[in-house]
Amino acid sequence: MPTRLTRYILAEILKIFVVALIALTLLILLIGVGRTLLREGLGPLAIVQLLPYLLPVSLQFAFPATALFAVSCVYGRMAGDGEVATVKASGISPLRLLQPAFIFAFLLSPFAVYISDLAVSWGRPGINRVVMLSIEDIVYRKMRSQHSYTDDGFSIHVRNVNGKKLEYPTVTISSGGVPIKFEAREGQLVLDAESEQLMLKLVDSRWVRGESLQIFAPGPTEYPIPLSDSPDGEDQESTRPGDLPLRVIGTERLRQDARTHEAAGELAAQTSFSILTSRYEEIVDGKGRERRAELDASRRRLMRLKIAPWRRWAEGFSCFFFVLIGAPLAMISRTSDYWTTFGRCFLPTLLMYYPLFILGLNQAKDGAIPPYGVWLGNVALGAIGMILVNRVRRY
Repeated sequence: MPTRLTRYILAEILKIFVVALIALTLLILLIGVGRTLLREGLGPLAIVQLLPYLLPVSLQFAFPATALFAVSCVYGRMAGDGEVATVKASGISPLRLLQPAFIFAFLLSPFAVYISDLAVSWGRPGINRVVMLSIEDIVYRKMRSQHSYTDDGFSIHVRNVNGKKLEYPTVTISSGGVPIKFEAREGQLVLDAESEQLMLKLVDSRWVRGESLQIFAPGPTEYPIPLSDSPDGEDQESTRPGDLPLRVIGTERLRQDARTHEAAGELAAQTSFSILTSRYEEIVDGKGRERRAELDASRRRLMRLKIAPWRRWAEGFSCFFFVLIGAPLAMISRTSDYWTTFGRCFLPTLLMYYPLFILGLNQAKDGAIPPYGVWLGNVALGAIGMILVNRVRRY
């Protein structure tokens, strides 16, 4: 009987989970495509290319919610229809009924960790690359409608757009903190996908840098606008720790630790030399300030590399802790209505988990707590879940 009951509960959970996962993933996909379309103005081909990269990002957010929805629906209906009371009357502990949900969530969580890792290390960079490779179409589409385009690295204003020809363009490019301004009779933008650069082709142009430097360039000239900080995609030192896959974080952390020790040694040597030569102003100004800034940046990156694996596993195993609260709470609620049960389980979980997760993450980034402090939300849900399970035991 327990084996048959376990199979029955697992089948019900999986059935609802699969249907809800498909529906929620499609909804998140549509929202993601819509946001990107409105923000970037992508064409139909770029939207199709975007979908594979959006899928793991959508699943990353869908897994915890759909796992909670599935178990809350199943156990809420069983309790509301009196099935739990019937099973208990037959001599089977209510805790036995919760085992399939806990096994399901525990097995789902490592897969959720993998999806989370795939989303941040492959999905999000892929989305950025699709947008980057579509930048030429995006820029021209916006300039035709608004006669201007503004991005983090550059801005363009034109009098008119005739096909691919820009009439009297004014282009401002941020370069090393000193903007470069181009004014020309006509121009054109061409994407160089291999080097990930947008080539600015100008005719009869004037270049202005700062307040003093002006260059007049009659005839055709070209200027590259970089679209990526690491064109080859392999410079892990310049990659955000949150975008690195788990398999390389350990190695990169060792390298960053060595870089941090090297920066600390250089700062100590420079400070000692300044003291020996009585150049005390160098300690607080110039090279001393630059060395300290490099050391602080290196330490921040090292801390984020330490946090990233804990964060990835905490996000994945939120599935288990959501179910640890949702299953017993749904059984205690004794409501057959799916949405009422889900609301009672989801809202308290949502309002508790994510603020605690963000609090632990921020405190860990500041160094106030160890990197495993990102599990603060999971631990809180686990403690409450054990209280609810103990209450079900006396059901």
